[in-house]
Amino acid sequence: MPASHTHRVFLAGASGVIGQRMIPKLIDAGHVVGGMTRSAGKTDLLRQLGAEPIVCDVFDRTAVIQAVRAFAPDVLVNQLTDLPDDFADIPAHGGRNARIRTEGNRNLIEAARQCGSPKLLVQSVAWPLPEGPDAQAVETLERSVLAEGGVVLSYGQFYGPGTYNERELPAEPRVEIDHAAQRTVQLLDAPSGVVVITD
Repeated sequence: MPASHTHRVFLAGASGVIGQRMIPKLIDAGHVVGGMTRSAGKTDLLRQLGAEPIVCDVFDRTAVIQAVRAFAPDVLVNQLTDLPDDFADIPAHGGRNARIRTEGNRNLIEAARQCGSPKLLVQSVAWPLPEGPDAQAVETLERSVLAEGGVVLSYGQFYGPGTYNERELPAEPRVEIDHAAQRTVQLLDAPSGVVVITD
C-alpha cells in the first residue's frame, strides 16, 4: 500500500541503521523529511541524505514537543533504539533500550498529541522476548501506539550492511534491512494495527 500523497515525515532515529536507509526512499517518493538525532555530529550526514536535521534528545520532553511542533509533520515515525555496537553486549544494555521504548516513545506520543496528532509508525520486534523489562517495554510501546491509532512496525531481525548480521543470516523471523526500509515507506498511509515486516 504505497503512500497516496506526499507527507511531512518526522523521523526519530534518523541516523540509525534503518533511518539512514529510509530517508532517500522517502525523498524519492516525494516526501519531506525531518530527521531527528541526538548527535550534532550526525547533522551533515542527515543533510546529505536529504533530510532536514533536527538535533534533540528524546528524553527531553519539552525539547521533543518543540521540535515536533516546529516541523509540523503529518506522519511521525519512531525508529529509535539504544543498542551497543557489539551484539554480545545487548543483554547488559537492555535497560537503556527499554527506556527508549517506554519513556522515549511516551515523549514522542505526547508531542504528537500536542502538535496536531500526526500518524504514528513505531518500531517493534516480530520475535518473542524473554520475560523481563525488555518484553514489558515492547508490550507497553505497542499498546500505547495502538491506543493512538498508530501502526506498530513489527520487524524481523535485521540483516545486511551496517546491521549486527552483515555476513550471516539471523534466525527467523528476519528481514533484509533495505527491504525493511522500503516496506516502511510504503506504510505511511496504512490503517492502525500491527504490521509484521519479514522476508
